[in-house]
Amino acid sequence: MNTDSTPSAQAIAERVARHAFAPVDNGFTVDPETETDGVSDLRSEDGRVRTLAVRDLVRLGMEAPAAVRELLDHENKHVRQIAAMALGVLRAEAAVEPLSRRLRDDPDPVVRSQAAIALGQIGTPPDTVAAPLETDDHADVRHQCAVALDRIQKHAPVEPAVAEQFAALEESSFGRVQEGDSAPPFTLADTGGDEWSLSSVLGEKTVVLIWVFADWCPVCHKEFYSLIKRQERFRDLDVAVATLECHDRYRSRLMAGQEFRPDYWFAENLPSEHPHDLYPDGIWWPHLIDRAATVGARYGIDPWQYAVHSEYVNRPATLIIDPEGIVRLAHFGTYWGDRPSIGQILRMIETDTYEFEAPPPRRGPH
Repeated sequence: MNTDSTPSAQAIAERVARHAFAPVDNGFTVDPETETDGVSDLRSEDGRVRTLAVRDLVRLGMEAPAAVRELLDHENKHVRQIAAMALGVLRAEAAVEPLSRRLRDDPDPVVRSQAAIALGQIGTPPDTVAAPLETDDHADVRHQCAVALDRIQKHAPVEPAVAEQFAALEESSFGRVQEGDSAPPFTLADTGGDEWSLSSVLGEKTVVLIWVFADWCPVCHKEFYSLIKRQERFRDLDVAVATLECHDRYRSRLMAGQEFRPDYWFAENLPSEHPHDLYPDGIWWPHLIDRAATVGARYGIDPWQYAVHSEYVNRPATLIIDPEGIVRLAHFGTYWGDRPSIGQILRMIETDTYEFEAPPPRRGPH
């Protein structure tokens, strides 16, 4: 990393403000071509622009945090969101007051959500998120406040490795894996702290990699539920599964049921046996922490591509890798449940036929 070549805060802000991001409607990115939720164009540069801007602000903030804080007052909402994300990653205690102001007063719910996330990562006084938890008119902002409050009370700020890995991101490493490629090797820690390497299972097993969004994603919880129910079938087929999440350790543990259980608006639409009733002991596969999407960016998931539930998140991806390390399926979703179900994944492996036609795009539950 060459900090001398890091652009100024103003240059980073101008680069973000010039970019034509896909529009956002009530916390959901809308495809400008199809007018449905998500981003269907795999060539979209939104995720790359956002990711590199966060990286540059993290690098800059390590030396000049005040310059990053000033961007919280920028007129462009994308600049404010990216600044809040960088400040949380940096655990910038001096940014608590301006982040609290963004959480209270910003007109954009995505920015308010990001401010709440950042305040939880920093570890602020509880009242900074407790009041908006009661008063904000946006359910997803309140959810992020509830999560932030829990981690503040548990003294679980963001780990330094997140900033380190953001700062080390290199654009040259970004790519998109396709069928027939050799799967890039990687090693990541799971939510229990144990390391998992792709190389440790290749040569013996078929591997399924599934990138998920976050704890608030009903599709992700249904996938977890389905994985739990089909454990024996995966074992019979000698398949290794790993799910990956582009958050810090606390947020990844939240998804895996190792922290508290939030109240979810979608709970009534989940299976009658709520997936969380089976967490965390029922999660038999490693849930891997892909901090700064260092692995995801190499595979092509487009980190922080679009807004879902008022948080910018990655493009979900499902990959199936044969025992020789060759990618047999590489599916990148538009986001709202348009990737293979767990049952479809099993049928592909059983029949050795790796074909999937995604359903047509649709609007999510706004």
